Amino acid sequence: MKFTRQQLQKLLVDSGYISQEDFNNAFRDAKRRKHELADTIVENGLIKDDQLGQLLAQEAGFPFVNLRVKRIEQDVLHLVPEIVARSKGIIAFQRDKNEIKVGMIDPDDLEIQHFLEKKSGESVVAYFITKGDLEEALTHYSEGFQTEFFKLLQTLENPAVPREERDTIVVDMVNRLIRYGHQNKASDIHIEPLEDNIGVRIRVDGVLHDVLTIPKNLGDLILSRIKILAKMRTDERRAAQDGRFRFTTTQETVDVRVSVVPITHGENVVMRLLSARNRQFTISDLGLSESDLNKITRAIEQPHGMVLVTGPTGSGKTTTVYAIMKIINKRSVHISTIEDPVEYDIEGISQIQVNPKTNLTFASGLRAIVRQDPDIILVGEVRDKETAGIAINSAMTGHLVLSTLHANDAATTLPRLLDMDIEPFLVASTVNVVVAQRLVRKICVRCRESYALTQEEKRAIHGELAVETAFTKKGIKKLDTLRLYRGAGCKVCGNTGYAGRVGVFEVMEMNSMIKSLIMTQSSSDTIQQAAVKSGMTTLLEGSIEKILNGTTTLEEVLRVTKE
Repeated sequence: MKFTRQQLQKLLVDSGYISQEDFNNAFRDAKRRKHELADTIVENGLIKDDQLGQLLAQEAGFPFVNLRVKRIEQDVLHLVPEIVARSKGIIAFQRDKNEIKVGMIDPDDLEIQHFLEKKSGESVVAYFITKGDLEEALTHYSEGFQTEFFKLLQTLENPAVPREERDTIVVDMVNRLIRYGHQNKASDIHIEPLEDNIGVRIRVDGVLHDVLTIPKNLGDLILSRIKILAKMRTDERRAAQDGRFRFTTTQETVDVRVSVVPITHGENVVMRLLSARNRQFTISDLGLSESDLNKITRAIEQPHGMVLVTGPTGSGKTTTVYAIMKIINKRSVHISTIEDPVEYDIEGISQIQVNPKTNLTFASGLRAIVRQDPDIILVGEVRDKETAGIAINSAMTGHLVLSTLHANDAATTLPRLLDMDIEPFLVASTVNVVVAQRLVRKICVRCRESYALTQEEKRAIHGELAVETAFTKKGIKKLDTLRLYRGAGCKVCGNTGYAGRVGVFEVMEMNSMIKSLIMTQSSSDTIQQAAVKSGMTTLLEGSIEKILNGTTTLEEVLRVTKE
């Protein structure tokens, strides 16, 4: 079901959901990329997918369903074969009495509805769904992945299978593995040689999950195929190798970064899946509170200075920086970046990939960028005092500089810069705001339930003074009557109780008190106390807020804060 430009403009612009300028920009972007205008409007963060879906459903005269909050049983799902579901854009999601409820991209498609009615002997009720909702719902079909993969393994183990067919099977296996990882929103796929076999794990929402066990002799065939794709030497088994390739799915092209390292029992492979689709976040989607969002907005509206995002590896720093760049990316400014790696391309921004082989480091790249007449500069990471010095000087000479830094919290960031031999007065005069963050797993909305705290959880809270204090600040003094939330576990979340991740933040805005502490080179603890006194919400306090509102669990927060 397609909607014309005029229909979308009437729905979105005339009704005040988005501005005419944003709508026109999305139209030009969609035309250039040959994408649907409605899809581009969502991708550009102008409106949420489910909100647009409700508007379009109302316009088309069909009920709307958000499949992300529906439990879809496998027997109902498989009433429509996967190949039909993908080609026709239809998901069977619920059976009530003598009718089947289906979500459809095009509810006017009566042919597929009649096919399903004939097949099931039941009437069909059509609901409108968005493309994004469809793609997420299609991942339910991937539960048969292991069965299909083992069938291919058994075929490979048959010595009578011709060489050409074996090669085709290996290609299919690698494609299925990458596709499975992408469908499950995995950030990494690990192929690990053990003593007797090879284990395959995927990292979803920051946690590794076992997927497959492959016979040792067949693992070499898969490894060779991956090396060929990544343009590595297949005969080299004693040295570490890095490579990359692109993998095309039905929705997008995914960049796959490959690292192969020799270990005791063979070669360990890690494939990092860099999906632009999975990074289509706006800054409001990240989990920032309104007050923290206002602090960041004030900082990036300044014509110069530094915005630093800090946290450990894998805490979502790059995603936050990209979300900030979406806000400030306008035709009236020139933005240049130096990154390692360039995670995904952003139209209108000059992005440079670090390349040590050509001596293109963060420092040398940053020197070159300054001569390119930029208004805004992104430095992927401040790793050494040379890079820090150039970034600070750029912020002093009329540029807005965004960067990331490894630090435990916002207050620790400032002494870290001093340790890199940056003069205190330079730090105090250039840093606008410091954002520290962590990622916590979100409770699966399809199986979320409330419960009373266990004795073990009560002891955990009382055993951590900072945690107990954070609960007390929120007005929670008695734990006996407190009810929290958790995921019961369902097929949608793989019985983990979690689906997706959200950030927890502390945002330290520079003020005269903190600047004076930097000038006197005060400790991070003193700076932290001053920031809290000025109204900063700490990482732990932000985490407790998300526990109480049912976004995440106490167990998850304790896991992340103790890492």
